[in-house]
Amino acid sequence: MIALFKTLGTLGLLLLAFPLNFIVVFVSLIISWIMTSFAKKKVVENQKKVLLTGGKMTKSLQLARCFYNAGHEVILVETDKYWLSGHRFSKAVKGFYTVPAPEKDQAGYYQGLLNIVQKENIDIFIPVSSPVASYYDSVAGTLLAPYCEIMHFEPDITKMLDDKFELCQQAQALGLSSPQAFLITDPQEILNFDFKTNQGKKYLLKSIKYDSVSRLDMTKLPFEGMEDYVKNLPITKDNPWTMQEFITGKEYCTHSTVRKGKIRLNCCSESSHFQINYEHIDKPEIYDWIETFVKELNLTGQISFDFIQSEDGTVYPIECNPRTHSAITMFYNHPGVADSYLNDGKKGEEPIIPLTNSKPTYWLYHEIWRLTGIRSLSDFQSWIKKITTGTDAIFQLNDPLPFLMNPHWQISLLLLQNLLNLKNWVKIDFNIGKLVEIGGD
Repeated sequence: MIALFKTLGTLGLLLLAFPLNFIVVFVSLIISWIMTSFAKKKVVENQKKVLLTGGKMTKSLQLARCFYNAGHEVILVETDKYWLSGHRFSKAVKGFYTVPAPEKDQAGYYQGLLNIVQKENIDIFIPVSSPVASYYDSVAGTLLAPYCEIMHFEPDITKMLDDKFELCQQAQALGLSSPQAFLITDPQEILNFDFKTNQGKKYLLKSIKYDSVSRLDMTKLPFEGMEDYVKNLPITKDNPWTMQEFITGKEYCTHSTVRKGKIRLNCCSESSHFQINYEHIDKPEIYDWIETFVKELNLTGQISFDFIQSEDGTVYPIECNPRTHSAITMFYNHPGVADSYLNDGKKGEEPIIPLTNSKPTYWLYHEIWRLTGIRSLSDFQSWIKKITTGTDAIFQLNDPLPFLMNPHWQISLLLLQNLLNLKNWVKIDFNIGKLVEIGGD
């Protein structure tokens, strides 16, 4: 019953916001049409046909716009569940397809991608993977390689990078700093662990397999009465977790596009709650760590890290995501993104970073929801400053339709589906374009 009222209430709020959003987008379309009439169409000598997956997510929309603005054609793909992607209405998207979800139908997923590659004569496959799909996209890459270039890691590399325990092991093998980590296959291993001899350190438990809900749990071990907590966790040999040393310090998130062990594009931002606010910050010590890591493994693809920098300046990787990071939205006005993905770059060429005049990115509908948590005038002033000095990650004056269709088509239809099925959800993620659900994708 609570889920029912929550869904109905949310749909009601979105309905209230619709008229204003519609007016903004309608006016923007008129302005865009006028501007386009006087603008010269971008012509590129070596035009590429680019296949992007993850069509429901803002980061896929951002890349589509970057390639489109550079004169290339973009084909967008999503799984069948997200046929309602609002980003398919972007002018940057030449074509849109859906394929079966790989975790439910691997063969159908691979065949679907292959059919698109062959039908559209795709030149390069760039997965914008969900956490669940990263490995499947690696396998798909091995099947698509005879037909197009693949901008993704080999399956074994993806599996290692996505494993929080193996990542720490690999970093240590390369002589890089990393937190202490233990592989846990049984809850009893935690209860038997000798916390006392580990100098009073605290630890976090993390599911190696992606879990959109448990990943938000920041419970630190040990604590009094933790036995019931630990025994209720779904830890098994087939579903191992890692117990990772808790490092005190400041958190950062990064995205790097790499080709043949060389960083071609890089950005770094202070981490934020729910990871929906990004502002580039220069952190040479983090960049050096990433540069060594990708060079030693000769990586080609997209790689994202979460780091903690301790008080003594040491940087520790706490998680690696072998896929596109939403921080890529900081490149919304950079003309060099497409080239960084398509070319190896000249010797000694520096990677591109967000432009000095780029604004911090946010998602307006998330920020409006955050108004409910404001408790003081200073909080409200900080909120106003964030909105006025930053920019919405979805809205662009020359391509406004996704800003309307993401909340009022994509999210609204997902809410209606849950309403009809009387299904609960944890939160709405306008960035990723989905409802976060227990056991969801």
